[in-house]
Amino acid sequence: MLRVRVSLARVGLLLVVCAFQPARAELLGEEDLAEVVRKPAIGLYKGYAEFKMAHYAEAKQIWTALAERGMGEAWFNLGILAEDGLGEPQDGAEARRRYEKAALAGSRNAALRLGTSLQTHRFGAPDVAGARHWLKTAADMGDDEAATQLAVLDGTTQRPVSAADRRLAQARRLEADGSLPDALAAYRAIADAGDPRGLTRLAWLHEAGRGVPRNLGEAARLFRQAAEAGEPEGQYALSVMLETGAGQAQDGAQALRWLRASAEGRYPPAIEALKAR
Repeated sequence: MLRVRVSLARVGLLLVVCAFQPARAELLGEEDLAEVVRKPAIGLYKGYAEFKMAHYAEAKQIWTALAERGMGEAWFNLGILAEDGLGEPQDGAEARRRYEKAALAGSRNAALRLGTSLQTHRFGAPDVAGARHWLKTAADMGDDEAATQLAVLDGTTQRPVSAADRRLAQARRLEADGSLPDALAAYRAIADAGDPRGLTRLAWLHEAGRGVPRNLGEAARLFRQAAEAGEPEGQYALSVMLETGAGQAQDGAQALRWLRASAEGRYPPAIEALKAR
């Protein structure tokens, strides 16, 4: 079987110029890991590309190198590996530990994940006080979904909560609790109601194989629908797929177009990726 290794020395300031194939990757050598540390935004992007190709050992190696140097989003991604048992044994306690390190290092994605999951049995007994703390942390970082979830959790009227935001918050809790058939149905209903965030959430489930068979082609289709509807997270995910050729044909120009669109929509990973160019 062909073995593929993507060298960070050849990615320029952002773009991964090697076409990824559905083959087994190699762990990075010392030179490439040093490049990851020197250019962490690019390294984070590369780790995400490896993750999309189900090269979990390679993604973990990259994210570990960045996490050890305090990068919150790297800790968040490592938490996903532990939570879903991707490339390592599934371990809820370890996932929570990594998410907490991520949130303390400034990852609002991790703070939102904790705030959502701790309302459920995902990491053991529900911890409503912990959920409230992390939702407030994410909201203070500017995360609108966390602010909505906090308002729903507290039953407050200080922040108006739309019906669409309430439905999404409920669907995210279903996913966090492992009620994947119900979460899938809820996301489909959200998407059918015209909210592209439902498309993005469905795409993530298809990409990771959570509740459905893993299907990169279907994930790419859904991410594209969300992106074309103006959803920044979907635009970022589509950008990575176009850059790597995962799930659809590789197209660097379109990848950059969607990355810029995502950054204009204020999606933090896209903003950081463009800064590194």
